[in-house]
Amino acid sequence: MRYLAPKRSAHAFNKVAKWLTARGISLLGSRVLAVRGRKSGEIRTTVVNIFTHEGEQYLLAPRGHTQWVRNLRAAGEGELRLGRRVQRFAPVEIADADKPPLIRIYLRKWAWEVGEFFDGLTADSPDADVAAAAPDFPVFRIAPR
Repeated sequence: MRYLAPKRSAHAFNKVAKWLTARGISLLGSRVLAVRGRKSGEIRTTVVNIFTHEGEQYLLAPRGHTQWVRNLRAAGEGELRLGRRVQRFAPVEIADADKPPLIRIYLRKWAWEVGEFFDGLTADSPDADVAAAAPDFPVFRIAPR
């Protein structure tokens, strides 16, 4: 399973984005994801980008099968926070065959921020390339809880 650890420079950006989002300032759809750790049982938080497609909200993991992805799968629920607003949800994992249009939407909106994690894949890449990359990028529909 693909997983890219964040670079040192990303830590600073993520820390600022998380701080702003926790205070109610969303950066193009950012939220603080809170999910119970699968081993520790403690609440873990990270900043994520939420996007909408056909009236549904989604999360995509640009670094692959990260710790937050594994924790979300194990917990079966999470919270998306923006300032004091909390949205509890159940994650519904998207099948690889259904991911390509969602990956394209994500890349159109955030390639400037996370494009380096997609190994040259762009929103305009051929369908076959996007489909081949789909297993490397977990995507979840956010179902209200």
